[in-house]
Amino acid sequence: MPPAPPKPKGPVRSGSYAMELQGAPWKFTLLHDREDDVVLWVTKGQGRVVVNGIRRGISVNNALFVPAGTLFAIDMQQGTQALMVQSPSGLSPYLPHAPLLLRVRNSLAQAELTGTIDAMNREITQNRAMLQEALAAHVGLIAVWLQRQVQAGASDSPAESAAQRLVRRYARAVAQDFRKPQVMGQYAEALDVTPTHLSRVCRLCCGKTAADILTERKLHAARIALESPKPTIKEVACALGFTSPAYFTRFIQSHTGQTPSALRAAARQPAARP
Repeated sequence: MPPAPPKPKGPVRSGSYAMELQGAPWKFTLLHDREDDVVLWVTKGQGRVVVNGIRRGISVNNALFVPAGTLFAIDMQQGTQALMVQSPSGLSPYLPHAPLLLRVRNSLAQAELTGTIDAMNREITQNRAMLQEALAAHVGLIAVWLQRQVQAGASDSPAESAAQRLVRRYARAVAQDFRKPQVMGQYAEALDVTPTHLSRVCRLCCGKTAADILTERKLHAARIALESPKPTIKEVACALGFTSPAYFTRFIQSHTGQTPSALRAAARQPAARP
């Protein structure tokens, strides 16, 4: 008999990409990593994604899987429609362990994934008993779907260049250590390359310098922390490796045009009605 669906480790979320933005595009356009696995299924339009420091185009009938802890950003054109599923890391044993970009041409396979995510959204809307157990079971179906598409040859995984391998190593280091008080040059030294070379290959692979990548990860974490009334701004600065609250304030103001206090106050205001 097939194994029973795993007990959910946390909430599974499903909805539209536009809904997930919730008026804050920076939550996806800034490079960051998450504790959850993410599946993005584009049903209309196109855009770009950066995963582990590598920029790729993404368009209709493309599926992106990003495992927890992977540095990534999504920037879609206006009017793009996409479905998104976020689930606790490794909820299904069949989920891939590495990022995956699928370009799905088979119409039946396209309908299968759309149908599965639509079914998840209906579960959420109806809010019946054992909701999370049902959503976890659907994540298992998505995991099988992903593996089947890989076997069918839909995976877009060209051979990596030496530059891409270096940038991927840097992206992983940033995702792991961005809270430490390290500057980009220290990452370059740990990778046994010069800061100039690291920045050059980063710009080649994703259009951002090595410093940009580190800055975006810190900025994303800071803005997430500032959406809550606690911890204090001083504690947020310390947790992100800033040497002083004043330096942290200058960092936030230079990248957002607002002080940390102003961002925190704005986050507490009710969302504007459309």
